[in-house]
Amino acid sequence: MTYSIDAEDLLERFCRYVRLDTRSDPHSDTCPSTPGQWDLLRLLESELQEIGAAEVRLTPEGYVLATLPATSPNAGAPRIAWLAHVDTATELPGGAKPIVHRKYDGKPIELPDDPTQQLTVETTPQLRGKTGDDIITASGTTLLGADDKAGVAVVMSAVRYLRQHPEIPHGVIRVCFNPDEEIARGMTKLKLDELAADVGYTLDGEDLGEIDYETFSADAAVLEIRGVSIHPGWAKGVMVNALRLAGSFLSALPAEISPERTAGREGFIHPVEVDGNADHCTVRLILRDFELAGLAAKRAAVEQVVSGLRIIEPRAVFALTFSEQYRNMRYWLEKDMRPVELAREAVRRAGVTPLSTAIRGGTDGSNLTARGLPCPNIFCGMREAHSQREWVSLQDMKKSAETLLHLAELWLEKAAP
Repeated sequence: MTYSIDAEDLLERFCRYVRLDTRSDPHSDTCPSTPGQWDLLRLLESELQEIGAAEVRLTPEGYVLATLPATSPNAGAPRIAWLAHVDTATELPGGAKPIVHRKYDGKPIELPDDPTQQLTVETTPQLRGKTGDDIITASGTTLLGADDKAGVAVVMSAVRYLRQHPEIPHGVIRVCFNPDEEIARGMTKLKLDELAADVGYTLDGEDLGEIDYETFSADAAVLEIRGVSIHPGWAKGVMVNALRLAGSFLSALPAEISPERTAGREGFIHPVEVDGNADHCTVRLILRDFELAGLAAKRAAVEQVVSGLRIIEPRAVFALTFSEQYRNMRYWLEKDMRPVELAREAVRRAGVTPLSTAIRGGTDGSNLTARGLPCPNIFCGMREAHSQREWVSLQDMKKSAETLLHLAELWLEKAAP
């Protein structure tokens, strides 16, 4: 079957969503962690109701849930879920001014609010294959927010299409839009019985045709340093400056396993924030590796640096803690690859060649898969995520939505008695 997604409606939705600033905040204890996320969640709740989805509700914790009832009764058909997160990365402002570069001609793309952020085929090789596509960017000073509002728009377009075409056979489809993925808390407050699905797919991938079933395993680390404070005028022999110790800690971390020096299947240790003063300082880090043994080795490397500092400066107090964030979904999905294989077949039916890579990051599917709901990741076309240069191809988003429609069809086919 051939599907024809309304590209202009998809574009309008995407641009509407990215104009909202939905950055998450790791320092917040609320869920969602920021008020801006509520704005988009309420908008999506309203739009799902207008489209005609069933059982639409926004939970007190900030999860929009909805149902597309089955159009073809089959008791054996699994309930599939489509998921996308509404928050954007913490490093840069949201609230994009989206710019649509129609029929990209291969020339440099100017971002008018910051000319230094120009996109060219030399600096952005993925643009080489996008000549003729409609490319959407921000204006140069904010994130675009395609991570993951491209995924949100794709899901909404696929839902709209199925509501407009009740003749298309499919089983029960559950929809979930969630907060706080960027701070590794996207699924913290979602109960699996609330989602009520047998298999899920996050729309949070990049390359056209990409189906991901392997992610980093991830830990967070926090180092609290307590120095000795005194007036700097008579500090000799007394003061222990926590900020200087934080600097010593950072400089002693193995540079060869930093994000800027690793690629492919190599993991890293990444300081993400330093906060404090001479008396007390906090350093936050993330640790990443594809294998649990590698992740343990990175914990040990951080511990070794801290142990050395304790010897160098015994008057200071160092408190180092680690916390689990997510685990490589491959550990579970490789036991049953049907969700991945059906996604690949859906990509083929959409006229695209499927590909799979090990994601140098994580998805909400990492958490869900570990909890018992297999949840691979599907492309939605985002590029240069977490930067002012972020962009997305409208044509890639359209193919992503078509993939979802074929996927719904395939799960029903495979369940046929």
